[in-house]
Amino acid sequence: MMETLTVRHATLEDTESILRIYNQGIEDRIATLETETKDSSYMEAWFHDHQGRFSVLVAEKEGKVIGWASLNPYSHRCAYKGVADLSVYIDRNYRGQGVGSTLLDALEKAAKEQEFYKIVLFTFPFNQGGQGLYQKMGYRQVGVFEKQGVMDGELIDVMIMEKLLSAESKSVNL
Repeated sequence: MMETLTVRHATLEDTESILRIYNQGIEDRIATLETETKDSSYMEAWFHDHQGRFSVLVAEKEGKVIGWASLNPYSHRCAYKGVADLSVYIDRNYRGQGVGSTLLDALEKAAKEQEFYKIVLFTFPFNQGGQGLYQKMGYRQVGVFEKQGVMDGELIDVMIMEKLLSAESKSVNL
């Protein structure tokens, strides 16, 4: 019997798995403008910066971490306190199997608990898998930054997407 997918808050012990999956995203050139793989000291520092409001969740199957998602600061300006950026990375052997949807759903719930009202993300226009996930989860395209970054000597466009988590009120008390 296949074990079901479990999503939980990441612990420091998960950073090696998070690092492995993040480095796959760097190597595959579909999810980040980073081109140099990272090491464990980088990932441990990153993890320590993602405490409190900026949750990191992992997806586990049969005891193995196969994906992760995080809420990241969008801006340090107080006017954007309710807006989070997100990251979602799935082990290349498990992409397209619903892991991203499960993680993103749990991350949105965590974001609401931390009083975020909006999530934004940046993706590549050529990342069809990522865009399919985000569109399915209700994110909308806001626009495209043309030639926003450089990867492997090429100028790369970056698409901006967003989702409002709470549409009940136009006023917020953060």
